Amino acid sequence: MHDDRSLVENRLHRVLSERLRPAIHRDPVPLAVERWDAPGEPVPVAEGLAARYRPAAAGDTWGPAWGTTWFRVTGRVPGAWAGRVVEAVLDLGFDRRLPGFQCEGLVHRPDGRAVKGLHPANDWVRVADAAAGGEEVELYVEAAANPILTEQRPSDRGDRLTSGDEPLYRLARMDLAVFETTVWELVQDLEVLSGLMGQLSVDDARRWTVLRAVEGALDALDLDDVTGTAPAAARCLAGVLASPAHASAHRLSAVGHAHIDSAWLWPLRETVRKVARTAANVTALMDGHPDFVFAMSQAQQFAWLKEHRPEVYARVREKVAAGTFVPVGGMWVESDTNMVGGEAMARQFVYGKRFFLEEFGIETREVWLPDSFGYSAALPQLVRLSGSEWFLTQKISWNQTNAFPHHTFWWEGIDGTRVFTHFPPVDTYNSDLGGAQVAHAARNYREKGRGTRSLVPFGWGDGGGGPTREMLARAGRLRDLEGSPRVEIERPAAFFGKARAEYPDAPVWVGELYLELHRGTYTSQARTKQGNRRSESLLREAELWAATAAVRSPGYGYPYEDLERLWKTVLLHQFHDILPGSSIAWVHREAGAAYARVRAELLEIVDGAQRALAGTGPGTVVFNAAPHARGGIPAGGARPRPGPVTAPVTAPVTAGARDGGGFTLDNGLLRVGIDGRGLVVSAVDLAVGREAIAPGRAGNLLQLHPDLPNRWDAWDLDAFYRHDVTDLVDARALALTEDGGEAATVEVVRSFGASRVTQRLTLRAGARVLEVDSAIDWHEREKILKAAFPLDVKADRSAAETQFGHIFRATHTNTSWDAAKFEICAHRWLHVEEPGWGAAVVNDSTYGHDVTREIRADGGQTTTVRLSLLRAPRYPDPETDQGAHRLRYALAPGATIGDAVREGHWINLPERAVPGDAAVEPLVTVEEDDGRLVVAAVKLADDRGGDVVVRLYESSGGRARGRLRTGFATVSVTATDLLERPLADAPAYRAGADGRVELALRPHQILTLRLARAVARP
Repeated sequence: MHDDRSLVENRLHRVLSERLRPAIHRDPVPLAVERWDAPGEPVPVAEGLAARYRPAAAGDTWGPAWGTTWFRVTGRVPGAWAGRVVEAVLDLGFDRRLPGFQCEGLVHRPDGRAVKGLHPANDWVRVADAAAGGEEVELYVEAAANPILTEQRPSDRGDRLTSGDEPLYRLARMDLAVFETTVWELVQDLEVLSGLMGQLSVDDARRWTVLRAVEGALDALDLDDVTGTAPAAARCLAGVLASPAHASAHRLSAVGHAHIDSAWLWPLRETVRKVARTAANVTALMDGHPDFVFAMSQAQQFAWLKEHRPEVYARVREKVAAGTFVPVGGMWVESDTNMVGGEAMARQFVYGKRFFLEEFGIETREVWLPDSFGYSAALPQLVRLSGSEWFLTQKISWNQTNAFPHHTFWWEGIDGTRVFTHFPPVDTYNSDLGGAQVAHAARNYREKGRGTRSLVPFGWGDGGGGPTREMLARAGRLRDLEGSPRVEIERPAAFFGKARAEYPDAPVWVGELYLELHRGTYTSQARTKQGNRRSESLLREAELWAATAAVRSPGYGYPYEDLERLWKTVLLHQFHDILPGSSIAWVHREAGAAYARVRAELLEIVDGAQRALAGTGPGTVVFNAAPHARGGIPAGGARPRPGPVTAPVTAPVTAGARDGGGFTLDNGLLRVGIDGRGLVVSAVDLAVGREAIAPGRAGNLLQLHPDLPNRWDAWDLDAFYRHDVTDLVDARALALTEDGGEAATVEVVRSFGASRVTQRLTLRAGARVLEVDSAIDWHEREKILKAAFPLDVKADRSAAETQFGHIFRATHTNTSWDAAKFEICAHRWLHVEEPGWGAAVVNDSTYGHDVTREIRADGGQTTTVRLSLLRAPRYPDPETDQGAHRLRYALAPGATIGDAVREGHWINLPERAVPGDAAVEPLVTVEEDDGRLVVAAVKLADDRGGDVVVRLYESSGGRARGRLRTGFATVSVTATDLLERPLADAPAYRAGADGRVELALRPHQILTLRLARAVARP
């Protein structure tokens, strides 16, 4: 037989595009159109409905970027259409190639009820299932002119302040039409079979059987009478559609989904509307498809619905109760997980899980993070402590270098906790359930022979409107179809339960899930990252001092509502396109304003609590919120100054000229040499006489690289950036501005390109770190600025702080997995060591780092630690990081990991002084010899019963024993999960008569204790 595949397939494609799809909606009748262009920001629905409309028509332009136009469409169903299915087809000017990322609409009834969203793949509104004829039609469309910003080039349309007022869209079609159900069903049959054919081998007889059936259907179809002959064509396909799947066919659990970024190429306010459009679509689709299941993550998005569109939220609640609209994820947002601090990551779960419990009575069991840019090794423990069991992501399929070896596996975190994890092999979280995608999922699945199933999230995300009726039709046809995986729509929990049951001994992956892509997100938008770090630190302080005041100061009321609101603001801005710096200018401008408000409110809470504690006498009381004592002030306590000297007596700092130029600073612990260029050429740990800086090298060396990745400007840092570097060694000015005593400071000024940096290098009495305070006026484009410390340390690995612990990464490039980690994330510190001696670099707001090694001519090894200070990508924000910045970091020669933990907290948690004369004893004190047990949070219980909640963790990576001494009468001690519920199978804890609680923690274990007070009060 001759091979006529291409002839038949090309015939099919043309008939579908030119005859069948256009015949789904026939006999169109134009609707009358009126419009009202809302001035400025979106208005409430009632205002939009009551506005004064003016005539409009298809072909009219509308929508300056970010504008809103309300359309009123009216008409009458023709009497001849009695008994027919009638729909309105409302095309706002969609680009069909982009299912999201462009204009969108939400259709309303005249009474304000939301009907459904309008999107490129979902532009219809059902008017009648069986028209009577003569029905009046009146619909209102709130149309959003969101600009298309997906072209990955600089655009001023990323902020309404710069976007201009020219119209972006042209109204295309506003019609009533008859919906031809038989034609639509035939289109679904042919599309499924076309997709199936395209994936079957030419050696597979099934492909030829399907081809012949399709050919027969096309022959049966009269192109001049598509509607009349569609049933006959469909009968030609019935046999091949009824043939069942092979017994060994892969099983796909299809879960409706619409991944909606809480901000990205649109601002937060637009996400509120995107969520409403998608939720309206989904609930409407469920009315006609009772077996359809849709999973939605991010409690914040549910909360937006509840606040802004209560009528849509009521529909969601109805479907949640029916079990078809499924809350998943258990987090406030789908956050970044690389840079979010430990306590903030815990609160993502606390507030997310609690929202779903309180609103729906649902304990979410799966953590749903399909799109975050890598996953911290601390997550498995946090997942389990939140009461969840499973983890899902898809993003690791984006790896540039190494294909991840598993799709279903156990993921083991830094403490040894394991969580059952799945990567959908379909390699997308926006599947259309087309033939190519379901076949790819089956072929790509790496657990063949051990497992038989995978999950596929389907639906258009990011403003695409979610799943469509066409996708549900595909799912139905693929449920049991020869040559295809079996597709079953079901809840995520059903998939995870089956997958775990059939594959309990799945392989284990230990450590972080590092994404070999998007490494620039550790650095882009430095102000946003600084706002996050400072907010996290201030929240710690606010809770600590407010809890202390509530226990110690009669009349002080713990600010529960304010703290919860502020936490949720910070958690929202940890979304995986905000904190990573990959959103448009508008988003980061608003983030800066939000962080400023958070800072002001938290400082007010801190100040009020401290003043309530400090007493009214003369003098000054100094508070220490860090988990380690300093300057004679206990961790979590305060002492008056002047007062008894309890700190060790320290030698004064001396400063003098250095041979060859520059200065030498010495405090008896460190001796630092700064040369005439303002570079650190020596840093000696005097306790052991060890030089930290590698021979012939200089520390705090600013280095400038070109930074133009192949794509994804704000996201990516490609390895070739290292091929070109400029060392910034010329100093415009160098001066000793503090000459000793309590501190000595050298100030150096440098200019480069269009930028300028002023650095103050300070050595303080009693300090074991050299502080670097950098004021940078940054005006480079497509460059990255790094600060390098070449250290004389033979380190084969580095330790970087992550949530509640640290992670080791190789400094060598032995494997492709090692080499791919050429840029890494660290929180407050990064540490390198050889047996017996190490060094750390700590920071107050920097996350991106790199660590490299080289062997010198003398046989020694130079390990260079670099901080990534600033980038300057131009997409999606063309002005990323332009302007003034202040960044602080410090070098700690001779530091152990414990020292790095302590110094990292100190640089982020400054002492605070308020008037008064009272000493404040800590609510809790850790008694332990080597500082391994670290208090992460002290607060009052969320249920407002007045108990004190303490969260602590083991910081060294080893076992630790110690005692927690309470500073108040304690009735009972209960180990809890993150939501402060008693933890099953936890050891029994009790406070002795002296208030001491014995503790024993495994490496990197997180322990939350609820301490019941003898007299508890809100």
